[in-house]
This record gives sequence, structure tokens and C-alpha cells, in this order.
Amino acid sequence: MLKDELDRLKYDFLSELERVETSDQLEVLRVKYMGKKGLLTSLLKSLGDLAPEDRPAAGQAINGLKEEFARDLENKEKNIIAREKENRLKEEALDVTIPGKKPTLGKRHPLSLVRRQIEDIFIGMGFEIADGPEIEYDYYNFEALNIPKDHPSRDLQDTFYITDNIVLRTQTSPVQIRVMENKKPPIRIIAPGRVYRADEVDATHSPIFHQMEGLVVDRGITMGDLKGVLDVFAKALYGKDTKTKFRPHYFPFTEPSAEVDVTCAWCHGEGCRICGYSGWIEVLGAGMVHPNVLRTVGINPDEYSGFAFGLGLDRLTMLKYGIDDLRLLFENDYRFLKQF
Repeated sequence: MLKDELDRLKYDFLSELERVETSDQLEVLRVKYMGKKGLLTSLLKSLGDLAPEDRPAAGQAINGLKEEFARDLENKEKNIIAREKENRLKEEALDVTIPGKKPTLGKRHPLSLVRRQIEDIFIGMGFEIADGPEIEYDYYNFEALNIPKDHPSRDLQDTFYITDNIVLRTQTSPVQIRVMENKKPPIRIIAPGRVYRADEVDATHSPIFHQMEGLVVDRGITMGDLKGVLDVFAKALYGKDTKTKFRPHYFPFTEPSAEVDVTCAWCHGEGCRICGYSGWIEVLGAGMVHPNVLRTVGINPDEYSGFAFGLGLDRLTMLKYGIDDLRLLFENDYRFLKQF
């Protein structure tokens, strides 16, 4: 009989409802009994099999049980939601008495530290900071600097060529050409930046490294001015007892040219492993700006003279901090960087 079937459905429903623990399980139970293909829905569809006079009472009984099931499901859902919220609050609870985790703060890179120190030294002597592109025309990187077409520095083995006329700059010297093209003397600039050469990576070489170019052009500039500026620079960077030594050298864009040594900052000229026990360390190249370079940018070498120098920021950084492997400056290892 229908009443017996409804009683059995109610018993089964309440038994299963008692075992429901989660919202997903509750939804499965709702679909089983009240979904489009659910057990109660199937009973409603079977009313057509009953005698016409029995249908109203049977329909009323089934709908009554359906409303009862709906109330039970709603109450169960409220209980489950309340319990899940309570559990979630317990899991997400914060103990405000526990000390917080300090975020790890980055450190300024040793290259940046040395670059800023050197910039401050030259700014203190009246220099301005200039900048230029890292992707450069052959004209600025070579030709305007008095470097002929057959010069070894133009070799494909040393230079990254993008086209026959465009290169990754091999030095910061092109900046001095761009400045002199757009500014008339007096000129007093430094130009720090990245440069590129086709070197194999090892402890002392990298295809990417950093230089700083210096340039002064004015009336009456002499080699004595160059020596004075570099002496002040060396003493400011390495200490007031630091001495400088100029050795004759050759650069296409300066004449006369020199390589500049300073007394070793670690042994103070006594001789140690860092300086190869010579007491001196080479730090830069320098010289008087070649007249051909001045003529190229439209400056009369009979009226003006100037000096230029170029130093390796990576090398100076390694010497200052006693770093023996250039690769450490490019690996971004926090254990290394936090020492500075």
C-alpha cells in the first residue's frame, strides 16, 4: 500500500540524513529523494496508475512528505553550515601573541655601492652624469673614437655585431662622442654603464661587465689636470695614503695615453696575493683626448684640449671587497649579497 511505501521512504530518508556530515553528502541525498528522477518524484509520476478517487489523497500524502523532507534538509543544511564555519574559524584562527615573520629585506648590490661612491666622488669635483645607448652604431663605438676599420678591437671574436653597422657597445666611450656632439666646452662628465664583449665566462671575464667613462674638455686642459683628478679619486676611494702611478700605453682615442696603477688597498704597497706581490694594482686607462676625436665632433683642437679615462667598475668592486670571482657579481645569491 502507498502508506507503507511512504513510511519506508521516510524511515530510509531519516536514517540516511542522520549519517550526512557535509554539504556535498546532503546534496546527494536531496537529489536521491527529491530530484527530477528522485524517489518521491517517481511516486508522484505513478499517481496515474491509481483509481481516480484515490489520487487526491495519495497526492496530498506524497506532497506532505515532500514538504517534510524539504524542512529536514533545510535544518540539516543550517547545522552543517554552522559546523563547517566553526571548524573553518578554528583552522584559520590567528594567535596574535605569536611573533610575526620578518620579511627578508634586500641589500644594495656591491656594484651599486661602488658605483654610487665613485659617482659621489666625481660629482664632488664638478662632474655631471651622462648616459647613452647600449646598442650603438659602429660610428660612435669605433669610427668617431679614431679606431680604424682594420683595428683588432673591431674583430668579430671580440664584438657582438647586430648588423654590419650596429653593435652592442664594447665600451662607455661612445657616450663622450654623443655629449661632445650636443654640448660645447666646457665639458666635465662621467658615464657609467654596461658594456659587452665576446669573452668566455670565468672567474675574471664575462661577456657583460661595467665601465665608467670620464671626460673633461676645456681650454688649457693638461696631463697634470688628469693626474690631479685621478689622484683625488684614488685617495677618496681607497684612502688618503693611496698613491697613483702612470705607465705609458696606447689607446686610439687618446694621445698621450697611460695605464694607471694605485697602491694596493689591502697591503698598502707592501705586496700581497691580491696585487701579485707588486704593491700596485692597475685600475684604469686614461690619456689626453686625441685631436682627431675633437675634430670629428666639431671641436677645434687648437683651441680646446681634454682628457678622458675609463675604469672597470667590476674590477674596482672586486678589489674593494676582496672578491676573487667575477661570477659572484652576477648570480644574485642572497647569501653573497647580504654581506654588503
